[in-house]
Amino acid sequence: MISTPNRTDMVFPKGGWEDDEDVYEAASREAMEEAGVKGILDRTTLGHWVFKSKSSQNSSSPRGACKGYIFAMEVTEELESWPEQSTHGRRWVSPGEAYQLCRYEWMREALTALLERLSMIEPAASSQELTDQSSMYMMLQATSDSAVALC
Repeated sequence: MISTPNRTDMVFPKGGWEDDEDVYEAASREAMEEAGVKGILDRTTLGHWVFKSKSSQNSSSPRGACKGYIFAMEVTEELESWPEQSTHGRRWVSPGEAYQLCRYEWMREALTALLERLSMIEPAASSQELTDQSSMYMMLQATSDSAVALC
């Protein structure tokens, strides 16, 4: 999970996609820009949600509705510096702590879906915690040498 400006709660990296990229490329880019991680994106969605764009939050009109997707990423590289680290910090946390920190119900649903998917592949391994600033980015240690993040 990552911190965001002017908030005390946590989110998974998220954002829109550009005209020249698909949703998978956008998820990978957002994970790199906001959390400073790169990896292999699992193209099977963990969930999706419908929400109002920031500019349409106070409108009762259906205009401004957006659909978002969330994916798991096997983290292969953790960058020492990344484009948005001045506004988005990270700290690796256990699945239980990530569940408690989720700002939105759809985040908890995606985390539950990931844990269920991992338990079908292999028993969930213990989590690893790395301290980096005072913010968070969710990770699960899937095997002794790999991690999974949500983006």
